[in-house]
Amino acid sequence: MITLGIETSCDDTSLALLSGRKILANLKKEQLIHSKFGGVVPELASREHIRYIVPLFDEVLKQANVSENSIDLVAVTKGPGLIGSLLTGYVFAKSWAFCRGKPYVGVNHLEGHLYAGLLDCEELDFPFLTLIISGGNTLLFLARDHGDYLALGGTRDDAAGEAIDKVGTMLGLKYPAGPEIEKLAEKGNSRFISFPRPSPPGLDFSYSGLKTAVLYALKEMTEDEKIEKKNDIAASFLSALTDSLIMKSSEALKVCGCIKLLLTGGVAANDLLFNKFKEEFRPKKISVFRPKKELCGDNAAMIAYLGSFIYCKNGESDDFSQKADPRSKFP
Repeated sequence: MITLGIETSCDDTSLALLSGRKILANLKKEQLIHSKFGGVVPELASREHIRYIVPLFDEVLKQANVSENSIDLVAVTKGPGLIGSLLTGYVFAKSWAFCRGKPYVGVNHLEGHLYAGLLDCEELDFPFLTLIISGGNTLLFLARDHGDYLALGGTRDDAAGEAIDKVGTMLGLKYPAGPEIEKLAEKGNSRFISFPRPSPPGLDFSYSGLKTAVLYALKEMTEDEKIEKKNDIAASFLSALTDSLIMKSSEALKVCGCIKLLLTGGVAANDLLFNKFKEEFRPKKISVFRPKKELCGDNAAMIAYLGSFIYCKNGESDDFSQKADPRSKFP
């Protein structure tokens, strides 16, 4: 079965074609227009999706070397996300499926990140702890089986990726700042500033305080010092953020009795963060998994894989009256 995946939850337009677990094509068009604003502008994101989605569809067919008639199923992100962005993908998916007489399935974007791990990490099996780290979410939950999840913790304010982007703005970096923060941190001294390791009660996360601590530290520096010590500031900040994620993950692993941990979401593509997780948990015999980098961030391959699983399980298309849900919950 060949599945077309469509992901337009935020500012990346992504389409993919999968045959079972085999990725025939997985393309993404990043919207560079948002960099000048320091964050995603929802109206502009919707317009860019409209501009990109049809040419990207043609390109994904060409790269996979398949015809439209070969597509058996369409899987599309239903939510959560920006309503205008979601509608672009949803209208395209339903229109194409209706005209071609093909089934379609709307899926949850966050559950898709879990399936990115199942798609790429063949040794990963249930049960396992999952930590989704992205620009919009920091979410910790136990995956007991397909569709069987137990929420453990989430962010109380800024998500980890959001904090990274805001600190990037403080350091004069372009949006999104994640890749550049990583490059700076690789050359910096992570002990230059002892930033707090946020640890709210339970298994929740909080990064507004860490972000503010960086702001106050920068206010104490001259402009020359900020430039000279940019690598050290980035390294110190990233170390604090990573340590807080490790602390909560460690607590959750003990509570659940798990020995497997999946890191996924755009921030999980950070090698410094991922390697620190592996170093921390290797002595404890905890296996840490991560999908390949192109599957960590928002992508249509994970949507296609989740959609194909749901369709094979239920054996029916979603109703064409189904609507996108920007506030859909998970788990």
